[in-house]
Amino acid sequence: MKRFARCMLVSLLMALGLTASPAGAADDEALVSSLRQLNEGSFDDKAAAVRTIAESGHPRAVPVLQALLDSRLYFRIGGGEIVIADSLDSGFAVTDPLSGERVGEASQYEIRRVSINNAVRTEARKMLALAGLSSPDRQARSEAVERLLESPDPAIAERMEGLVAEEPVDAIRRDMSLVIGLARLDAPKAAIRLEALETLDGSLRNRVRNEVRRLAENDPDPAVQARAAEILTGIEERRDLWGLGEQIFFGLSAGSVLMLAAFGLAITFGVMGVINMAHGELIMLGAYTTYVVQLLMPNAIDYSLFVAIPAAFLVTGAFGVAIERGVIRFLYGRPLETLLATFGISLILQQLVRTVFSPLNRQVSTPDWMSGAIEVNAALSLTLNRLYVIAFAFLVFGLLLLLFKRTTLGLKVRAVSQNRAMARAVGVSSSRIDALTFGLGAGVAGLAGVALSQITNVGPNMGQAYIIDSFLVVVFGGAGSLWGTLVGGLSLGVLNKFLEPETGAVLAKVLVLVFVILFIQRRPQGLFPQRGRAASEG
Repeated sequence: MKRFARCMLVSLLMALGLTASPAGAADDEALVSSLRQLNEGSFDDKAAAVRTIAESGHPRAVPVLQALLDSRLYFRIGGGEIVIADSLDSGFAVTDPLSGERVGEASQYEIRRVSINNAVRTEARKMLALAGLSSPDRQARSEAVERLLESPDPAIAERMEGLVAEEPVDAIRRDMSLVIGLARLDAPKAAIRLEALETLDGSLRNRVRNEVRRLAENDPDPAVQARAAEILTGIEERRDLWGLGEQIFFGLSAGSVLMLAAFGLAITFGVMGVINMAHGELIMLGAYTTYVVQLLMPNAIDYSLFVAIPAAFLVTGAFGVAIERGVIRFLYGRPLETLLATFGISLILQQLVRTVFSPLNRQVSTPDWMSGAIEVNAALSLTLNRLYVIAFAFLVFGLLLLLFKRTTLGLKVRAVSQNRAMARAVGVSSSRIDALTFGLGAGVAGLAGVALSQITNVGPNMGQAYIIDSFLVVVFGGAGSLWGTLVGGLSLGVLNKFLEPETGAVLAKVLVLVFVILFIQRRPQGLFPQRGRAASEG
């Protein structure tokens, strides 16, 4: 009995294999036939072959169409056999389009690329997108809808109607409705166009706005034209509102950079009364330290910033201590000589960098976790590198507050800044505090250089672009006040970004300078006045 059952099972499996094999062979034969048409037919025939391949349901249909779009679909010169080929140093690696398995190599004289035009390429993108709509992966469906939004097609829209109700993700479902609406804007009946416009109402996408504007200007039906104009007005108002948010974001990011650059200057100028014209070059040294760290760890770029941040602080801090001990301590109470001496130091540091790294700008790589953007909607995207710079600026601000309010060093620094003679009388070494304070300000400037390396190129002159703005922030916020530097940096950054679109970058800076001058005429001590005396008063 067991033997009989075993024989029956084997017979059943063989029967299933015999019945499945011809079907699989038929599918493969149909795919091969369509592939030949991609090579032998006209461009219209090729577009039809693309549709046939996509509708075949063959498991290799999507990889084949993707290879066609990537210009990796070739045919053998001898027999016309279609293959997928990937470039090698000595030729091409050849893959069988039916099995996906590598079947050898070929030289450039044995195969030729399958030629297609833009119409065939557009059809392949549509078919790939339509296939992606049935994917269980959310990201694949989202990317498929994005591709269809670029070139909506009425035929594709009809197929999508049944998929909209089944889509579980609201955002993808809304985008699918947009594809259907865009595809019906050219319908012959005005009622259908009006219905399509209602689907598009409120969307912020550029494609939707352009198509709605086209109907508002050129549609032959007055009712459609009037409704399109009304929807276009609403879209423009919403885009203007989100554009305001984008300006605020870019203003905050620019202000956070100013804030970082000005923190070190606020410390040295507010506590010691030293006008340090080499502050911009200390920012530059911090950026070059980031560049060197990435050179030393080329295979760990994602972790390089975690090494570059303390390294830049220590390197620029050491330069700051050396500058204070070697030059500035001999010039306390002589502001003009201090200004000239630090200006000379800035020129020396610039030339040192040019000698070591050359005058050319250097590109610092952005880690993968800082790349990309958070897309709030079609009108507003927040770039990750600027978001991280803003967060880093506030982190530095918090650490400096803790340092000055909760540590012995901070207590001594505040004592020296408020009354140098009394601090000396109670045993505080003012000369040591001066060196540490200048080193701290220089180290914070180095941190600003690390942040700047992620949003701009690194070069010998990069610090010069921030030295004047840093002084403006310090004067506006109040010398020696961290809170003043925070508010001043963010305020001037946002103000500058709002002025730039209207006046241009140069005139915007001039207007900001005029605003600061007028402000300090009424409030010479800045937003947050700091009580105490400068170093020269000791």
